[in-house]
Amino acid sequence: MDSLASTSLSSLPDLWDEVFGSQPDPALWVVIATMVAALALVVPHSLWRISRNAITIAHEGGHGLVALVTGRTLTGIRLHSDTSGLTVSRGKPYGLGMILTAAAGYTAPPLLGLGGAALLAAGHITALLWLATALLVSMLVMIRNAYGALTVLLTGGTFLAVSWLTGPQVQAAFAYAAVWFLLLGGVRPAFELQAKRSRAGARDSDADQLARLTNVPAGLWLFLFHAVSLCSLMGGGRWLLQM
Repeated sequence: MDSLASTSLSSLPDLWDEVFGSQPDPALWVVIATMVAALALVVPHSLWRISRNAITIAHEGGHGLVALVTGRTLTGIRLHSDTSGLTVSRGKPYGLGMILTAAAGYTAPPLLGLGGAALLAAGHITALLWLATALLVSMLVMIRNAYGALTVLLTGGTFLAVSWLTGPQVQAAFAYAAVWFLLLGGVRPAFELQAKRSRAGARDSDADQLARLTNVPAGLWLFLFHAVSLCSLMGGGRWLLQM
């Protein structure tokens, strides 16, 4: 028994090094190939209707995380098959906490992509995969509908399987593809929202809620969403390509 405990303890530094140590960068062609693969999921409308679910997870997760950080009570998150979502939190219906929570949705996917690009640029491929898995597991606790639970389970299960069952090359390719997808996929929703609002739709969007909370026009909040997503794409892309 003592021998087993000693063996387990001695393996902890190896596990720590494996997760939080640095791994070699993949070849440039792999980085470019994963960027093309991410584009293929974002640009065609038929594929975007499916892949957008992952962006919705990041969007609603952003709302939920910021709600908790700002002291609000997160009561639940729902993800729907039309790729919409809803995050409900309790607290003051005004003030900085509510503003930051509302602003976190459209900015979360590109900022997560930017953070992921920074980790990959530093060689922390395994750490990124484990961190993503941990965030998805944490989010699963707050999901309040079956479709949402299934979506998060499948996404988290994919990250977990890649982390545990594949070699360094596959892990690197998957991590780069995921980060490219967040960076590229984080750009499109703001343009979709702008298009809907130009047709007098989506009048209860995050931008409109922020306008009511701050008396700043919704168009300026849309500009902020565009700025964050495009700047994140440019900055994250430079890190991923090691430019």
